[in-house]
Amino acid sequence: MKIAFYGSSLVSSYWNGAATYYRGILKALHARGYDITFYEPDAFDRQQHRDIDPPPYARSVVYPATVEALNGVLAEAAAADIVVKANGVGVFDAELLDGIVRHARGDALTVFWDVDAAATLDEMRADASHPVLRALPALDMVLTYGGGPPVVDAYTGFGARHCIPVYNAVDPETHHPVPRDERFACDLAFLGNRLPDREARVEEFFLRPAAALPKQRFLIGGNGWESKAMPDNVRHRGHVYTAEHNAFNCTPRAVLNVARDSMAHIGFSPATRVFEAAGAAACLITDAWEGIEQFLIPDVEVLVARDGQDVADHLAALTPDRAAAIGEAARRRVLAEHTYDLRAEQVDALFRAHRAQAAA
Repeated sequence: MKIAFYGSSLVSSYWNGAATYYRGILKALHARGYDITFYEPDAFDRQQHRDIDPPPYARSVVYPATVEALNGVLAEAAAADIVVKANGVGVFDAELLDGIVRHARGDALTVFWDVDAAATLDEMRADASHPVLRALPALDMVLTYGGGPPVVDAYTGFGARHCIPVYNAVDPETHHPVPRDERFACDLAFLGNRLPDREARVEEFFLRPAAALPKQRFLIGGNGWESKAMPDNVRHRGHVYTAEHNAFNCTPRAVLNVARDSMAHIGFSPATRVFEAAGAAACLITDAWEGIEQFLIPDVEVLVARDGQDVADHLAALTPDRAAAIGEAARRRVLAEHTYDLRAEQVDALFRAHRAQAAA
């Protein structure tokens, strides 16, 4: 089956945290026989900061961020059996969603794939004319990369026919243990872009422990932090390319996950970095959110912190041996239960069941 997928970027993770999710899911779907074309706009300097060349598992189409080019790539949706619009493209989001509904064949499966469902739902509650609300009656299903029962209930309450979470996962060929890299040597590392709905939580869970532990070393990676005031024991790395993620995760004594406000509030939303770190056998400290035990066992496969003081306490007590044991336990868990091959098996079953139902 042919998939036309309209998203932010497959080849660049620059200001695009969903890149590794797209890569993992689409690579595994391609292995199951899907013919995939990924359409992404040339925007936000992503093409100047590519992490990968166009991959063998999807045809990569980069189009100028113009109305003419947008209409050209939307017209190609008519050739697909499955047409997907992901949120957070950043340009023409409303037009893309309206366009896939307009251009998809009558027998094609139309999907809205929400990689920031909690935030999208907040927008929908505040705006009765939201483009997703307008499109829901014409869409066959909504897939999300997190959110659990609260997101499913909210989407179906807004009128979605089906809403199914397809969680982040690990591709063991991409994220795995590697030798130390002294560029990333520290006691605690955090990787994430500076965003308005994350910054206060980074201050609490990362900068507050850094200030409380002046003799320990902290490292922050991601875009936007260069102008942020930080304690002297915090080093800013800037954008960390995906090829460096394994070393970034393997080298520190521990790595930190900090959810965005909406994801922390709704729960059941493990970020890509949770599985990337676990796949690399990193000792992960995560802020507390409902549903974490569905993915990793607290105190065995992950350390959970309710606030910055908990992070500082975890670090103060964390020996290298215990960090290694937690990281290895997490790696075994995600390889057994949370790989993109398993997520693709889930998505493939959903797609095939829908087509069989439609044919019947």
